[in-house]
Formats: sequence, structure tokens, C-alpha cells
Amino acid sequence: MYLPAPLSRLVRVFLTAMLCAVASPALAGSFDVRDDYGSGEISESERFYVDEQLVATFHLDADHTSQTVHVDTAMGRLNHNYALCGEIYIRRPSGKVEIHQVSGEGVLYHPDGHHFEAIASRNFTEFYLVDDNEPESVERHPGHSSLCAAPTS
Repeated sequence: MYLPAPLSRLVRVFLTAMLCAVASPALAGSFDVRDDYGSGEISESERFYVDEQLVATFHLDADHTSQTVHVDTAMGRLNHNYALCGEIYIRRPSGKVEIHQVSGEGVLYHPDGHHFEAIASRNFTEFYLVDDNEPESVERHPGHSSLCAAPTS
């Protein structure tokens, strides 16, 4: 079948656009997560997972006291499971250095456009996300995340 050159070019452009749309995942939305360096901390390093996929890492110390990451979510889900895993190094008033393994998990409800904060509380036994503007957008599960199993060698 013969197509005139302008029409043939239009068909090729259309087919290329369709292939690109199929090859890359459609994004449903995005949100931000911020973590801040706490008083008494020497450093902290965390991994942030959404739907069991590593989407960001945080590295904080005296020279880098806050970090915000932007997370894009895939189309097809309105709610997303999350997990936070990491280590926080602190210095006690006595000068002793302690390492705290921190982890937590939960569910983000309709997170598109939200700004979440990573919070460690209760002497680093709880680690979770909050949204002060819409607290109901986050469900926190008690305990540690199973996704954050300690590394073995």
C-alpha cells in the first residue's frame, strides 16, 4: 500500500508515540518526603520504599541537615505501602556513640501532592511518616518493617 509522504510521516510519528507510551509506565501522581537531622545525632542513613521498590535514600549529617525527595507513583493504585529502613548514629551526653537500627511501615492513602515528614520517636523504636496537614492520609503499622531485615554476611 502506498501512502503519500506527508501521510506516511504522520503514521510513523503516531506509531512512535504509541510505542513510547506503552514502553514507559504512566505516572499517577507524586509526593514529597522530608527527613531532618535531629539533635544529638551524628548522622543518619535511610532507605525509603514504596510498594516494595526502593525509591529514595537519605543521608544526613551536620553538614546536610535536611533532605527532601520527590517520589512519582505508578498509575493504577491510589494507595501505596511504604517502608523506612536505616541507621541513626547518636552521641549521648556522656560522649558514648550509639547506633540505632530504625524501621517502620504503613500505608499512604491518596498521597498525590502531599508533603510527608519522616519521624523517629520513642528513643528510635518508632520510625514512620506523618502529614501534619492531613493526618488521615497515613496509616502507621506498629513495629518494625519486615522489608528491613538486618543484612547478613
